[in-house]
Amino acid sequence: VAASFGQADPKLRLKWVGPDMSAISSITARLMETWAHAQAVYDVLGVERVDSDRIGNIVRLGVNTYGWTFKNRGEDVPGPMPRLRLTAPSSAIWDYGEGEDLIEGSASEFCQVVTQCRNIADTGLSVSGPVATNWMAVAQCFAGPAQDPPPKGARHRA
Repeated sequence: VAASFGQADPKLRLKWVGPDMSAISSITARLMETWAHAQAVYDVLGVERVDSDRIGNIVRLGVNTYGWTFKNRGEDVPGPMPRLRLTAPSSAIWDYGEGEDLIEGSASEFCQVVTQCRNIADTGLSVSGPVATNWMAVAQCFAGPAQDPPPKGARHRA
């Protein structure tokens, strides 16, 4: 798979469960799926995951699927994407968006929420404003029908 992706035109459209996506988006989605499923393994083993700044790819996927989260649910996008102020594993600050609402905290925890590995209530993310609150309650950066995140307390490190 890596060799095939390495030779692919990044803009090549590929079929997938949801809408067709570019090869570069498909690569990012496969990375996200591997990261998210691995989180479940870390949780069951009771091991705290140590991320690197490479999770920036998953953060960007979460950012890029903001509007899709709502459209996938048959809802109107509630407004501009909230501002994100995330702390990367390296302690760098990653800023996205310009909305009035704000989501602030760990980039790793943001990734856990948008991949539905965690309920927003099980993270230390600070969420202010109705658009940010609504998004974090239903965020979904993966293809397929709309899914609700796990209930509070359902997904955590053993």
